[in-house]
Amino acid sequence: MKTRTLFACSLLLLTVVSNTYATTYNLPEIRGDGVVASSIDDTMSITVDHDQTLLDIAKRFNLGQTEIVTLNPKLDRWLIKKDTVVRLPNRRILPDSPHEGITLNIAEYRMYYYPADQPGIVKSFAHGIGRQDWQTPLGRTTVIKKVKDPAWHPPESIRREHAANGDPLPAIVPPGPNNPLGAYALYLNLPGDYRIHGTDVDKIYGIGMQITHGCVRMYPEDIESLYNSVPVGTSVYIVKQPIKVGWLNNTLYVEAHPDLEGEEKTQDQRYAVALELIQKANNGELPEFDQVALNKALKDLDGTPVPLYERLPPLEEEIPATEPETVPEPVVKISKPTPVVVAKSKKPAVATVIKSSKSKSVTASKNNKQSPVTTTKSKK
Repeated sequence: MKTRTLFACSLLLLTVVSNTYATTYNLPEIRGDGVVASSIDDTMSITVDHDQTLLDIAKRFNLGQTEIVTLNPKLDRWLIKKDTVVRLPNRRILPDSPHEGITLNIAEYRMYYYPADQPGIVKSFAHGIGRQDWQTPLGRTTVIKKVKDPAWHPPESIRREHAANGDPLPAIVPPGPNNPLGAYALYLNLPGDYRIHGTDVDKIYGIGMQITHGCVRMYPEDIESLYNSVPVGTSVYIVKQPIKVGWLNNTLYVEAHPDLEGEEKTQDQRYAVALELIQKANNGELPEFDQVALNKALKDLDGTPVPLYERLPPLEEEIPATEPETVPEPVVKISKPTPVVVAKSKKPAVATVIKSSKSKSVTASKNNKQSPVTTTKSKK
C-alpha cells in the first residue's frame, strides 16, 4: 500500500513539472571524434529548491529512471529534499552506428536522432524498452508510417497475460489518456508491429526502464517533437552497446552502463569487451591507457565518460622555406685617374701615380633559418 501511494505521489508531481525536450548537442568538429557534451565541464549537478522525487528531476532534464538512479545511487528516488545536490550527465559517447536517422541504444535507454535538415547536430531522448521476456529487436529498419492518436490492438499474447494478472484488456483500446501508445506513434518496418510511441499517464515513470512489450516508449513531449520532425522512410538502427569508447580532442574516453536484466556479465568479460573497443578505436593498436580508470568505470557502470588515454595531436603541416631576398648590388662609381705630374729636374723624372680604388660588390641576403614547428596538445 505504501508503494502504491509513493507511485501515485510521484505521478502527480510528474504532471506539473516543466516540459521535457530533447538534449541537443553539436557534433564534434574533429573528424573521427565521437564524444558530445552540453558544456566543457566533465560533470554537472543541480541543487534542488524544493522537495520532489528523483523522477521529477529525471523528466525535467530528459533522463530515464535507470539513468538518474545509477548516477545517484545513494539518493532515495522517491524523496529528494530541498538543497540536495543531484548529479546529472554532461558528456555522452555516440553509439557506434551511422550518424544518420535514428539510433536506439537499448543498453542505455537512449535515442540519438541526426536530423537530415540540421547537419552538425544530434538530438538525444530518453526512452523505455522491452522487458526481458519481450525484448526489443536489434538491427536496421525504417519508419514505415506515422499515426497521430493511434488505437491499440493488443495481440492475443498480451491479452492473455493481462487476463492472467486480473487486468483484462479489450480487443481495441481507443485513443485517449489511458492508451499505452500515447498520442503519437512511429511504426517500424519489423515483424510484430513494433513502434516508437508515447505513453499513457500511468506509465510515465517507466521511461528509462525495461517495461514494455518490445516497443520503445518516450515522454509525451518528446514523441510529439520526434513525430513532427522524422519523415517516413527514416533509417532506424537498434543497437545494444553497454560499453562505448570514443575520442574527443585526442583523448580517448570509455563509457559503461549496467547490463540489462538477464544479461549480467562478469568484470573480466566487461574488461575484454572494453579492450577490444579501445584497440579498434586506436587503429588496431592497444595504447598504454589508464587501467585504474578503466577498472573503476567498469565497476561503477554509471554511464559517465571517463578519460583513458591521451595521444599526441598530428603535426601541423610544415611551412616551406621562402627563397632569400636578393638585395640589389650597390653602384660603385670609379673616379677618373689623376693626371701624372712630371717635374723638370736634372735627374730623371719619377712619375707618381695615384690609383683609383674600386669597391668590391657586396651581395646582402637575409638569414632565413626555418623555425621549428611548435605543437600544442589540444581533446511499448
